[in-house]
Amino acid sequence: MTRRPPAWIDPLLGRLGTARAEDFTRIVTPDSGGRESAVLVLLGEEPDAGPDVLVLQRAATLRNHAGQPAFPGGAADPEDADARATALREANEEVGLDPGSVTVLAELPRLWIPVSDFVVTPVLAWWHEPHPVHPREPAEVAHVARLPVAELVDPDNRMRVRHPSGWIGPAFSVRGMLVWGFTAGVIDTLLQMGGWARPWPRSRVVELPPVGATPAPSAGTDAADETRVR
Repeated sequence: MTRRPPAWIDPLLGRLGTARAEDFTRIVTPDSGGRESAVLVLLGEEPDAGPDVLVLQRAATLRNHAGQPAFPGGAADPEDADARATALREANEEVGLDPGSVTVLAELPRLWIPVSDFVVTPVLAWWHEPHPVHPREPAEVAHVARLPVAELVDPDNRMRVRHPSGWIGPAFSVRGMLVWGFTAGVIDTLLQMGGWARPWPRSRVVELPPVGATPAPSAGTDAADETRVR
């Protein structure tokens, strides 16, 4: 397979050249402090489903971020050379991703998550040689999915969720997975930057369901709960 990303990614890469943290969040990233971390925003493509993004769901039994959707990633280790190394290492540890199957395209602005005090660098990459992935540690990762862009931009699958704290943010309900919070915010911005976003009813606001609640609140399509993704 070619390592050059397909042409549909070009508009996004062009826009990221001038991207700022303010494009992704209203929360200002501090000049110092916070725990350095990175996530892998992995774009792929399947012949029958088109472009997609890899997302995992954390186990409901975790002490922190239980049941939340996330990109593969985590805190930087001292031996990590940079954010790219962190994102690829974590993706390998969490879902068995082969770093050699990935072409890193860009690093997004560093974003601060106050609730956990993580300063996160999203690393955008092209999955030039997709392969099966699955939760390597079921006690930490419950589910892995490749979410098609066509379903993410479907107005029926879009909404805003209200957290018990009162916070309201964008969300996607695709294939039985409710994607919200930091992950949904990054996806929402990238869909707009890539020119893929479609109008959707922003007046649709739902309460964030309890951890583990199913199905996800949406008119979208649910799929079988498969833990291995091809």
